[in-house]
Amino acid sequence: MKVSGFSFVKNALKFDYPIIESINSILPLCDEFIIAVGKSEDETLNLIKSIKSDKIKIIETVWDETLRVGGRVLAVETDKALAAIDKNSDWAFYIQGDEVVHEKYHKNILNAMKEYKDAKNVDGLLFKYKHFFGSYDYVADAPDWYRREIRVIRPNKGVYSYKDAQGFRKENNKVLNVKLIDAYIYHYGWVKRPDTMQQKQENFNKLWHDDEWMEKNVQKKEEFDYSIINSLSLFDDTHPEVMQARINKQNWKFDYDISFKKLSLKNSFKRNVEKYTGIRIGEYKNYKIV
Repeated sequence: MKVSGFSFVKNALKFDYPIIESINSILPLCDEFIIAVGKSEDETLNLIKSIKSDKIKIIETVWDETLRVGGRVLAVETDKALAAIDKNSDWAFYIQGDEVVHEKYHKNILNAMKEYKDAKNVDGLLFKYKHFFGSYDYVADAPDWYRREIRVIRPNKGVYSYKDAQGFRKENNKVLNVKLIDAYIYHYGWVKRPDTMQQKQENFNKLWHDDEWMEKNVQKKEEFDYSIINSLSLFDDTHPEVMQARINKQNWKFDYDISFKKLSLKNSFKRNVEKYTGIRIGEYKNYKIV
């Protein structure tokens, strides 16, 4: 069985993306790793080149900044990396620059890839998510955070990155048939210094919206206001080993009273239903579980 990892990145240092940790978290499961590195305003390219592994294959790209509707440029960059993976690969493992896989899930992921390797009705593997917010001690738990997404796909079947690169589709815009596995993606995109988080918001929203929308909806200020969150819970487990050095360097403080909830009546109802039934009402599903 051959597995190719793939991802894309730009301005990883400027916006404090844990891209090295992301890559290293799945590298033991991959035979190669393709990374599309966009032309950056910092030393991102040299950062990726510093990874000491002959599995890494770098593609240097230039982002099309005119693709400002729906984050389309992110999918375009994802597809550049996907197109470069080995044509003989059985699986392609996708990881974004703010996502990390805990090593405790490696065995489950590997077993699933082996189990469904020859199951032609299975296009990919569906992962669960933990969304960290504010610091490494809190997880967002409101129903408006996506809880599952495809991160392992069967390549060379007309599969492509969909919309803003959150998920995938295949020929004729069909959703992928997937198996839900017992493994989590740890999403750290909302854990940054407040000033860096604010810079990211001001820059990243440009990939989705025009200047007029930005002017009306993205306030320019010194620091991001983490108090806007509606519901958090404490994280009482371990983080991936590859994240420990970064976590130890956290130099800002964020505290949140987890008993304080700012959920709408609708979200409160949905949350209670999910708690007791496991069903999330109105959940967006860009896949079909088989």
